[in-house]
Amino acid sequence: MDAEVFKKIFLPYHKKLYRIAYRFLENQADAEDMVQETYIKLWQKREELESLLNPESFAVTLLKNKCLDFLKKAKPDLSRMQEVNIPETDSLAVQIENREQLEHIQVIMNQLPVQQKQIIRLKIWDNLPDEEIEKQTGLKKGNIKVIVSRARKTIKVLYQKWEKDEKR
Repeated sequence: MDAEVFKKIFLPYHKKLYRIAYRFLENQADAEDMVQETYIKLWQKREELESLLNPESFAVTLLKNKCLDFLKKAKPDLSRMQEVNIPETDSLAVQIENREQLEHIQVIMNQLPVQQKQIIRLKIWDNLPDEEIEKQTGLKKGNIKVIVSRARKTIKVLYQKWEKDEKR
């Protein structure tokens, strides 16, 4: 596969790949890096890709795997917790307690397996419908429901354990 054929096949997917990477990583620079790394990997495998029936699906899968690998290596990011606004009408003690609870939920979420963490963020934090999550992750609706259920159960159990330990 020469450069012109490669460009004609894979470059039209650039925007879609970027959107998917951004949903996974929630960071513009990291998303751009993952898309670039995906294109590099595709270029390196260009001779093997000539017989692909669905090059878009292959590119998306390659990108998702790169993003998941990146997330496995990433450290927990509590920066999203700074975006949470606690109403000013609450007393200082209540505000502090709420912030501690939210921070602990974030810590618990960062302990989830990568796939559960990704799906629960898309579903709960980003408030995306299952159909959109399906498009972004390639998972079936039933799988998404199971993953969300397991993640919620894990979060609930770990949060209740933390609350119990806090009261001691």
